[in-house]
Amino acid sequence: MERRSGDGNAGGRVRLAVAGAATMAVLGPLVWLWQASLLPETYSVMDMGHVDYGGGPRGAMAHAGGGASAHGAHAGAGRDVTRLVADPDRRADVAVTMVARKERFRLPSGRAFEGFTLNGQSPGPVIKATKGQLVQVRLINESVPGGITLHWHGMDVPNAADGVAGVTQDAVGIGKEFTYRFVADQAGTFWYHSHQMSHEQVRGGLLGALVVAPAAQDKATDEAADEAMDVVALVHLYNGVRTVNGREGDVPVQAPPGTRVRVRVINTEYGLMPTWAGGAPYRLAAVDGTEVNGAAPVRDKAVAVAAGGRADIEVTMPEDGSPVRIHLGGPAGVVLGSASYAAPPVPRPAAMLDLLTYGAPAPLAFDPGRPDRRFAYDMGRRPGFLDGVPGLWWTINGHLYPDVPMFHVAEGDVVRMRISNDSGEAHPMHLHGHHAVVLSRDGVPATGSPWWVDSLEVGAGESYEIAFVADNPGVWMDHCHNLPHASEGLTAHLMYEGVTTPFTVGGPAANEPE
Repeated sequence: MERRSGDGNAGGRVRLAVAGAATMAVLGPLVWLWQASLLPETYSVMDMGHVDYGGGPRGAMAHAGGGASAHGAHAGAGRDVTRLVADPDRRADVAVTMVARKERFRLPSGRAFEGFTLNGQSPGPVIKATKGQLVQVRLINESVPGGITLHWHGMDVPNAADGVAGVTQDAVGIGKEFTYRFVADQAGTFWYHSHQMSHEQVRGGLLGALVVAPAAQDKATDEAADEAMDVVALVHLYNGVRTVNGREGDVPVQAPPGTRVRVRVINTEYGLMPTWAGGAPYRLAAVDGTEVNGAAPVRDKAVAVAAGGRADIEVTMPEDGSPVRIHLGGPAGVVLGSASYAAPPVPRPAAMLDLLTYGAPAPLAFDPGRPDRRFAYDMGRRPGFLDGVPGLWWTINGHLYPDVPMFHVAEGDVVRMRISNDSGEAHPMHLHGHHAVVLSRDGVPATGSPWWVDSLEVGAGESYEIAFVADNPGVWMDHCHNLPHASEGLTAHLMYEGVTTPFTVGGPAANEPE
């Protein structure tokens, strides 16, 4: 009996050991993956992920990789992003002060909203400039906890003015201020918003429109740039309530018969927004701040405006005085009229305007067929850990954040990039500091007007080829503008040879760029 008992105990110990080994075999890798995913309290984006030279030369700066401890290898090397500024001796042509507050405010409809304001309102004031003017914006944080910044979405500003916390500046804490300076060297429709905890602060109201009018000499030489009536239509959701310029429902605008009207549509939301006209044909005059070449009249088609993107819709008011409705993702929108604003909603057209073929071809100033760098930005999704949190996370080229590419370029490079989406959801991709031209979609080449974008909707299963010239030195974000997706790891960076940043994510300023 004793022998049998001893044998039983031994057998139990063996089974326990086997079970323990099996458990460790399962949990061990998970514990390792969990620990490997933890982000340091402070790190430089220059040291995250892995380098991608796109087939080009490595250059003088090696990419250290592996966390903030490598940051010291870059200290003092090359150009600091803080030196990439507009002419410091030039006086501002447009000077604006913005005071940011966390407060309860009322929309024009009277609905109260708990969020953020700029100069006591949300959206913030429309900033207007003329092409070639130097814009100066002094941002003061009166009461927004966690700090703030302002990013000039679509405007290719100097890197020091890009407004990304932890990359180009520190977040502006309560009681502090920061001044942005840039030359508005492109006429078009743009917008601004916070890039500190952006998925919270933008939704909460820290945003506004930026409109750059053509210069006088452009109006004299370009018939499309001559005087037209100008209407801003910034679309934003406050707690699920759709607004245009902060108003609920239709926005009526006086427009006499025969008047040419340009409606500058700005989609500040996270998803694709269809836009169409009822009551008259329209032209898609510009996309993301760039004029469309040979824009022809459109009927019975809608324009898909990407999250963060802009579309300038131009109509000529009917001579009989009947109103025209510009639909902005639904029945409500901008109603242009004179004697009446009774323009009934028109159902969304079944067809969408294909920007791959719209407009007339025009030569490019560079040859995308002979690029200096070729990059892939392949989006997917898989289970894993992000900063210790388990979940189903976005991937870039098969890797979870922060093990994502740092795309290295040298100034003057022609860059070609393939963006593909196998993640199961659409992603509006936004490259800071540059406009790119769309070359193809799903292998089909572009044949219309050069389609220049800074916010490109890449649908599930789609693949795009884009190209641009690396002509704006800095360290630039390249991320999904569905801002929760960016905070969930769908973020990479474009880094110029010889450029460094002293700023870090986290740290004393508590920088949170996503």
